[in-house]
Amino acid sequence: MNIGRLLDMQAGLDEHIQAKHDLGAENLIERKVLALLVELGELANETRCFKFWSLKGPAEKETILAEYVDGIHFILSLGIELGFVPEIGLDTKKHEADLTAQFIAIYGHISEFRTKLTESSYQKVFAEYLSLGEMLGFSAADVEQAYVSKNEVNYERQKQGY
Repeated sequence: MNIGRLLDMQAGLDEHIQAKHDLGAENLIERKVLALLVELGELANETRCFKFWSLKGPAEKETILAEYVDGIHFILSLGIELGFVPEIGLDTKKHEADLTAQFIAIYGHISEFRTKLTESSYQKVFAEYLSLGEMLGFSAADVEQAYVSKNEVNYERQKQGY
C-alpha cells in the first residue's frame, strides 16, 4: 500500500472539505473520532459478525471493503490533523481471535486514542484496523484501490452538495 499516495489524496480531500464548509479555524478531531466510530459500526453491521440472532450472512465483499475504506479515510485524516504518519509494516498479525473481539478491541483503541491523542495510540488504532482488514481478507492492493475509488466518490459527493 502506498501510504504516501493515500495521505496526499486525503490531505487534498480534507482541504477541499474544510474550504468548502469554512472549517479552517475549527478543531475537527472530536468529530473525526466520532465519524471513525460510526464508520466502524457500519462496517461491523455489514459483516454481521455479532448478529448471533440472525441467519442472514454478511454483505458482499465489495460492500464490506467500501465500508472498511471509509474508516481508512478518517484514520488518515486524524493523522494528518495531528501530524502523525501511519506506519505500514506494523505488526498486524497479532489480532483478536474473531471479528467481534477485533471490533471491540478497535473501539477500545479509538477511545484510548481520543483521550491521549499520542502518536503511539494513533499507531495502535492504525495497526489494529489493518489487522481487521487482513481478518476480512483484504490485501493492501485491495485497500488502496478501494480507497482511491471512494476518494473520487467523496469528491463527487462534495460537488453535488452531499
